[in-house]
Amino acid sequence: MTNNDAFFKEITEGNTFKGEYITMGSAILNEQPIKNAYVNIPLKTLNRHGLIAGATGTGKTKTLQVMAENLSEKGIPVLLMDIKGDLSGLAQPGVNNSFIEKRHEKIGLPYNPKGFPVDVLTLSNQDGVRLRATVSEFGPILLSRILDLTDTQSGIVSVIFKYCDDNKLPLLDLKDFKKILQYATQEGKAEFQEAYGRISTASTGAILRKVVELEQQGADLFFGETSFDVQDLLRMDDEGRGFINILRLTDIQDRPKLFSTFMLSLLAEIYTTFPEQGDSGRPELIIFIDEAHLIFNEASKALLNQIESIVKLIRSKGVGLYFVTQNPTDVPEAVLGQLGLKIQHALRAFTAKDRKAIKLTAQNYPDSEYYDTETVLTNLGTGEALVSALDEKGRPTPLAATMMRAPMSRMDVLTDTELSELISGSKMVKKYNKTIDRESAYEILNEKIKHAEAEAEVEEKRQVSKKTTTRRKSTAMNPIIKVLTSATFIRSVFGILNKVMKK
Repeated sequence: MTNNDAFFKEITEGNTFKGEYITMGSAILNEQPIKNAYVNIPLKTLNRHGLIAGATGTGKTKTLQVMAENLSEKGIPVLLMDIKGDLSGLAQPGVNNSFIEKRHEKIGLPYNPKGFPVDVLTLSNQDGVRLRATVSEFGPILLSRILDLTDTQSGIVSVIFKYCDDNKLPLLDLKDFKKILQYATQEGKAEFQEAYGRISTASTGAILRKVVELEQQGADLFFGETSFDVQDLLRMDDEGRGFINILRLTDIQDRPKLFSTFMLSLLAEIYTTFPEQGDSGRPELIIFIDEAHLIFNEASKALLNQIESIVKLIRSKGVGLYFVTQNPTDVPEAVLGQLGLKIQHALRAFTAKDRKAIKLTAQNYPDSEYYDTETVLTNLGTGEALVSALDEKGRPTPLAATMMRAPMSRMDVLTDTELSELISGSKMVKKYNKTIDRESAYEILNEKIKHAEAEAEVEEKRQVSKKTTTRRKSTAMNPIIKVLTSATFIRSVFGILNKVMKK
């Protein structure tokens, strides 16, 4: 058996599964693709999370696109974080050309251009399905972690939520939360102190400043109603294909705190509401987080701990998280250790630091008698990647440098007209894009303060009126008192008394 035959046999046997799978491409040996040596990923282990990494321009986005397409065809919905704004083409068929034909001939796969069911979501004022959540849905613990509060400040936030629960004050948006913070140390100070103890003005001031910081990154658009129902991420089209939900985040790069806030709330809501899936053989939802460093670089320690916990637990709900970034070191070790699938595009060794990073990256992959992993990492071409997955028993599949298949959908963005038509035809736009500002804590507290001020004004007028009446009575008695206390009157009284006594 030749070296090529042995390699083909190892790749083929290691990528043969009992259940369903998606095909990423064909394995490469000695810098040449081996036709029909398919590199597959079983659906059963896609909830074990994964990483797509590589230098700029090496094909990460196209790999993400290929995965999203194939998952959709298998009836698995997808949520994509589109930071660079180049994934909307998933809604339209790709264009065949000689380059793609030659590539697929080498791989041994037919190329069938097609578009996929897509919904466009947004966190900001961009066009798309508006994603929102209420402050109440976050709860005191999650909100405190987002704001990076101290234990004392977190305790105050818990008291605020308790007061709102006890007094039926809905906490919907940030203006509700700011209003109750101010009320706790101003108009409602006595009420709070009697029920919950003294609340420090300095602490509420510090919390308020953190809220304002979050507002400046656009969180005032995110907090409110109508709240997004995560079950709407699981929709299918009439052909049984999973919807690809593209979250447009092209204006979010300078607002990483808002991105972290959204991601944490989304994962927490999914974990809370999705049922335990058990060993079903396929995931319920796959989430791709592009430019993943935006979450981790700006996250506080408390926030990182929360993310790490959710990554560990959420796979039992049938949800797979896939982090897309330039370098695996962008992802914390605790998270990296939880990832079952690794797709590594080329890394560039321009500096000593780069070479060190490549050496560390190579150590994350299974050993292979066919590859010097460090060398392969720097020699991969565009659209080629090292792939290491888990088989249906949770064991690593053979390491394979892979020529990736081309996306079936358009490898370019939609035109403005196409994007507008896609969004206007969305059922979810009609459901979520109407802004609701019903009576909540802000309005109720303002009314309460207004009522208290009106009562205080009435009481003040009553007191003034009482003092005026007293003064009038006093003034009316003054002439009588003057007469009674005058010398003439007193002499007259004594004169009368003397006459009476002489008699």
